[in-house]
Amino acid sequence: MTTPALLPLSGRRIPTLSPGAASFPHHRATLRLSEKFILLLILSAFITLCFGAFFFLPDNSKHKRFDLGLEDVLIPHIEAPKGAKHPGGQVVIHGQGDHDEHRHREEEESLRDKIRADHERALQEAKEKLRKSRDELRAEIQTEKSKVLEDLKKEGPKPLPPVPMPKVVGVNDGDPGEPDIKEKRDKIREMMKHAWDSYRQYGWGHNELKPLAKKGHSTNIFGNSQMGATIVDALDSLYMMGLHDEFKDGQEWIEQNLDFSVNAEVSVFEVNIRFIGGLLAAYYLSGQEVFKVKAVQLAEKLLPAFNTPTGIPWAMVNLKSGVGRNWGWASAGSSILAEFGTLHMEFVHLTYLTGNPAYYQKVMHIRKLLAKMDRPNGLYPNYLNPRTGRWGQHHTSVGGLGDSFYEYLLKAWLMSDKTDTEARKTYDDAIEAIERHLIRKSNGGLTFIGEWKNGHLERKMGHLTCFAGGMFALGADGSPDDKAGHYLQLGAEIAHTCHESYDRTVLKLGPEAFKFDSGLEAVAVRQNEKYYILRPEVIETYWYMWRFTHDPKYRQWGWEAAQAIDKYCRVSGGFSGVKDVYSSNPTYDDVQQSFFLAETLKYLYLLFSSDDLMPLESWVFNTEAHPLPVLHLANLTLPGSQAQR
Repeated sequence: MTTPALLPLSGRRIPTLSPGAASFPHHRATLRLSEKFILLLILSAFITLCFGAFFFLPDNSKHKRFDLGLEDVLIPHIEAPKGAKHPGGQVVIHGQGDHDEHRHREEEESLRDKIRADHERALQEAKEKLRKSRDELRAEIQTEKSKVLEDLKKEGPKPLPPVPMPKVVGVNDGDPGEPDIKEKRDKIREMMKHAWDSYRQYGWGHNELKPLAKKGHSTNIFGNSQMGATIVDALDSLYMMGLHDEFKDGQEWIEQNLDFSVNAEVSVFEVNIRFIGGLLAAYYLSGQEVFKVKAVQLAEKLLPAFNTPTGIPWAMVNLKSGVGRNWGWASAGSSILAEFGTLHMEFVHLTYLTGNPAYYQKVMHIRKLLAKMDRPNGLYPNYLNPRTGRWGQHHTSVGGLGDSFYEYLLKAWLMSDKTDTEARKTYDDAIEAIERHLIRKSNGGLTFIGEWKNGHLERKMGHLTCFAGGMFALGADGSPDDKAGHYLQLGAEIAHTCHESYDRTVLKLGPEAFKFDSGLEAVAVRQNEKYYILRPEVIETYWYMWRFTHDPKYRQWGWEAAQAIDKYCRVSGGFSGVKDVYSSNPTYDDVQQSFFLAETLKYLYLLFSSDDLMPLESWVFNTEAHPLPVLHLANLTLPGSQAQR
């Protein structure tokens, strides 16, 4: 059987099935036993235990007595003997008189009587159960389940500790001043409203929307659940754009319907960047406590994914059972660099908000493990086996499978108020190796980032890789050896190459991947690389380059992309990806990705806003464009942090 073609679909990182391919089957052997048989097994085990305890209890008080100091825990109804250390420690006997022996005999006889009574009661209960019908047993079990659920609901979630809210600035407005720029920004807001209203009408509560079929849609990254991915992903965009009625609708759905106790196997990475990132951003922007509470509830469900021999998490985890596994296609069951390397920002904020060091420790453990490993040519391969701790096949990419790992090293430093120097050093070393081995100039003078495969450089660049222009610009300030100007220029060159990949198509929208050989440059060659699925990476780089240079061409390029999306991707039921950007009559893929609302439209809106909307000194955007505030040292409560005021 041939493996279906795979592509990074969502956010920026997750590889998944190409359009039209079937998802992988999940085969699970299911064993069904009758409730009656299970009950009998439990009762027989209990009875055996009772008989064992009864027959092996010492019946002679002169036998040596061992005190394990556990009376209070295991036998709370019996008082410890006088003179004993209580609890714990060995018994200290002050005499060998009849009184002490009599007490010991009474205690042992009392315990034997209790076991006899428990045994009789268990036998009686077993007889009564055996008289009941199968339906009666089922009803009884259901009643017990309901009672447990009710008790859990009454208990409610544990209250989170109060922590100081980081200073949040520039969360709305951002009026650009110039009327023509304001008009463009208003058009982006209108596109956002069309995308949201269509989802609200046709796909509400589903993860995503099929805008032509006008119904809900989901992919295997969210399992089989309806978790409202588009709602959570869009919240902060709605808030920034002043669409407060729409924001309130989303908040109400989350309060009433967002439930993580579902039997669904989800992508740890995707759920982290979209849901936890989206909920945290909504909390910081609006101050509404429900978003923080939901983020923490979900984070607890992801922690079992880290239960591997190395501490490198599984790619997927079942939210109900906590069972994890990896994608079958990923280099002999390996975990993926961009997935386990794109948790740091969210998990640091989780520790900050909860006081629970587990989140921070999990991501720092990953960093420390990677620091100890050999890296071929200083490059990080995309695959790491979570059982053995060894690299998988030697494939390095700044596009899908690798990209956001490097992004999060830089952003960990920025988010720590530039105090996490270990993250910055790791980023600088990685970028130096990437520049030496992966970055080249084409014959036509275009700078591109290739992919390293088993000692060979593939002269191909993906749409996902185009985010790197913005990353180089963002990391320019603080780079070693006074190379800030060099990295800002490198960012500009990547932005130019990615603009060319758009400009050389019929629709003026960029393909999924493009090559630099055989006389063709910045052009897709294969049919399965000619599609555009509403991706944000090129516009993301335009926005960062605009913020750092204010060169008007970036706004012009962004407007070209916005017009092309509105012309060729807009349909009556929302926005859809297209299958061939080189065709004047494109066919639709009929998916409105949640990241279109979270990233593509948000970066366009920011591009046509003033710099005081979400200033980069105060906010760091996660890889799904969800802004998280910089944690200044005065507010830092991470384990082991030396907070200085």
